[in-house]
Amino acid sequence: MKRFISVVVLFWVVCGLGMGVSSSLAQPYPNRPIQIIVPNVAGSIMDINARVLSDELGKILGTQIVVTNKPGAATALGSDAMVKSKKDGYTLGYLSAGGLVYARITQEKFPFDPDKDIEPLGIHVFVPLTVAVQAKSPWKTFNELIDYAKKNPGKLRVSTMGAGGIDHFNLEVMQSMTGAQFTHVPFKGGESVITALMGGHVEVTFDAFGKIIPHVDAGELRILLVSKKMAGYPNIPTAGDLGYKQGLLSTWFSFYGPSGLPEDVKKVLVTAIEKVIKNPELKAKAEKMGFYADYKSPAEQIKQLKDDYDTAYAIARRIGLRK
Repeated sequence: MKRFISVVVLFWVVCGLGMGVSSSLAQPYPNRPIQIIVPNVAGSIMDINARVLSDELGKILGTQIVVTNKPGAATALGSDAMVKSKKDGYTLGYLSAGGLVYARITQEKFPFDPDKDIEPLGIHVFVPLTVAVQAKSPWKTFNELIDYAKKNPGKLRVSTMGAGGIDHFNLEVMQSMTGAQFTHVPFKGGESVITALMGGHVEVTFDAFGKIIPHVDAGELRILLVSKKMAGYPNIPTAGDLGYKQGLLSTWFSFYGPSGLPEDVKKVLVTAIEKVIKNPELKAKAEKMGFYADYKSPAEQIKQLKDDYDTAYAIARRIGLRK
């Protein structure tokens, strides 16, 4: 009798376990924490954006979002880790134009193909880039700067965050669209480009709007041109405002998954990401931090990546970065 009872108990335990497993498998996506890989260091602009967005995304999806930093190789290292992850929607990437456009052009052996190996889930924000000078400089407008540069080819020095970065490409765009010639002074990122300008080691710098604007508000620097029109600063023109057909490039941050995500998973993610990004409070917060909040659908995201890459690749061939 005891043996019979033991067998019956064991039967129901096994059935219960089986039902539990089946129930777990049947739960709709997501039913466990989602990892978002940020291919940059903690505390970077990319990292801060990812964490702010992930908190809101987790609330909508009803699950925990875990942000993991994997910096290295101009963001290619972390991006590649996401590409090689399981295609189930539980490992995503928060990537940028810096890695998917400019690093791909400048690195001889890029580890994956952004046109085939990643699944676009929606662009979050653009990072407007600027042309800035000291507030005490004689150039009050972009046209004044260009007029001086044309009369003094190569005399004005421009600091950027490194050869082959988006700031370097924007310098080439500026020279191409105006016919003026500047001397490029590349640095290795950080605050060095601004420090060089404020110390008088260069006359012009290219850097992110959010990094420059505190110095503008403090009366130390002046922005002559911006790649995206910014709320609260209507007097700072874009290239289009001045009649130029070619505008400065802006970098951007966006969500991706590894290519091959199940359609039902992708639909959940795209819908949730769009809802987060279009949140008016987050939009206002992003703009206060110096970003340009503008949601782009996956289809628009594909076009943005292609257009930026084609523009940058043509520049890279012209200046000898690519053969």
